[in-house]
Amino acid sequence: MATEQNNLTLVVLAGGLGSRFGGNKQITPLPKLERTIMELSIEDAFNAGIKQAVLIINKSVRAELEQTILPRLPKTMHITLIEQSIDMLPSEFKHLAEHRTKPWGTGHALLCAKPYVNGPAVVITADDYYGPNAYKQMVEHFSQSKDASSMAMVAFPIEKTLSEQGGVNRGICEVEQQSLKKVTETLNIHQTEYGLVGEIEGQLQSLDSHSLASMTFWGITPILMAKLENDFKKFLEAYDSDVKKEYYLPNCIQTCIESEHVSVRVYSAVDFWFGVTFKEELTSVAGKIYEHRQG
Repeated sequence: MATEQNNLTLVVLAGGLGSRFGGNKQITPLPKLERTIMELSIEDAFNAGIKQAVLIINKSVRAELEQTILPRLPKTMHITLIEQSIDMLPSEFKHLAEHRTKPWGTGHALLCAKPYVNGPAVVITADDYYGPNAYKQMVEHFSQSKDASSMAMVAFPIEKTLSEQGGVNRGICEVEQQSLKKVTETLNIHQTEYGLVGEIEGQLQSLDSHSLASMTFWGITPILMAKLENDFKKFLEAYDSDVKKEYYLPNCIQTCIESEHVSVRVYSAVDFWFGVTFKEELTSVAGKIYEHRQG
């Protein structure tokens, strides 16, 4: 039986606009399962012992969430909905929202949850399916570690995250003694007759098929929340009206690692990762998730 973690919160980043998908994929049900990836993730977290969740959403999905999805979630799971809006900025920077239409990024999305997260939290994205064991690994981590500077992540063997649709972009983890040192953004990762390759800073390089990829499954502590708030102000001070510029969560975590504010313990995922970028992938991905959940 799962150990209930009263102070551990699940934070679901569900505020993206889904431009490549062509709609709000956060609320698109999977064929055969007839539930969204986000619902399955919340259920997995609940079964692992996490009893509260904060969902960072965009305004356009709120009605569907409240009417259709929330009633299907575990009844004793405490759910808080937060709308990520472009004008959720410190007062001195409110004017920067005037000409912006794109959300401020994953760092800002997590920052929106700050008033509702009082302890450690598991941070995921709404359109990635991580499997039930990732939540069990994170619950175990925080039940063992009470050190506020000890964060964690579940990373996935790169070969478990490839797509049949073509090359993928992934953050490749550099790990030393089970601690994260660096995440390197690697583009167009794909299999060739010579093995796995990807582009790093414009150069095609061979990759170890056993490398771990960051798929946005973080175990964070309040230290990171304070750092996010401080660094977001610095980001806004340097903001040059580039409407596509975003404040990314991994960049802030990297800064924390380099300044030794935190350490990030890396756990290798047990399950496969599944995600949907394009509508054409829905049926295929749904079938694979269905098979894995049936055991």
